[in-house]
Amino acid sequence: MPSASRPAASGAALLLLAGALTACSLLAVSGDRTPEGAPATVRPPKQVLLSASQALDDAGGARVQVVEEGPAGRRSATGTLVWGSQDAAELTVTDERGTGRLRAVDGTLDLAYDGAPPKRAERAEAESLDPRGGGAGYAGGWLSGLVSNPGGRVHAMALVGRLNSLGGEQLSGTTVAHYRGSAPVAEFFEADQGLTPERLSAVLAYYRERGVAAIGYDFWVAPGDRLLRLRATAQGTGGTVVTTTDVSEPGAMTETPAAAG
Repeated sequence: MPSASRPAASGAALLLLAGALTACSLLAVSGDRTPEGAPATVRPPKQVLLSASQALDDAGGARVQVVEEGPAGRRSATGTLVWGSQDAAELTVTDERGTGRLRAVDGTLDLAYDGAPPKRAERAEAESLDPRGGGAGYAGGWLSGLVSNPGGRVHAMALVGRLNSLGGEQLSGTTVAHYRGSAPVAEFFEADQGLTPERLSAVLAYYRERGVAAIGYDFWVAPGDRLLRLRATAQGTGGTVVTTTDVSEPGAMTETPAAAG
């Protein structure tokens, strides 16, 4: 009987080898091209994510589509962002109040729903416009996240998160590398250098009151270190909130809404 077992063992070994080669090629899809015939180079997740974050910084803007789902329901937003020396946004927001238009120019946000007068807030107080926030305090980062460069979240998780590579997947007709990271809430938000001490304290209090100890992120990165999607997961005592952001057309919006008229 030993002779009968050898073909099965050889077949299993070939399958394992094929799987390993496929995994290597998929893990390398977000990296630089290697010379023809050379083995694929597998780059550490931190290196890929930092490069993807920098690529978005350099692009200066993009089109985004954001969906948040959780115990309070589903809401979404789609439109264009500009960041860097210019700071602007033009987004259509859909939530429990209906459909609204979120506009940001020079650090000032206006949010107007159909049939209602617009409400205004400075960027630092963006959460005051969130209908779920009651008009005061930090409301979970929905609106401030909508008008922020998604690369900032990639950068923070790359710096402090426990990162893993989940191999390759198909997304939008492209083979992409899928990475996952997790970090304690305090470490993740402390890595955001744009937060003032007062703002950081409010953010940490918000998550602490809801029993959220850690923030999880998934990232999908295409060849050339192009971030196509990021998904945040926050699990607390009241349930789990998942926010998915799709990024496309980096650099497409080159004028602020004010300049565009």
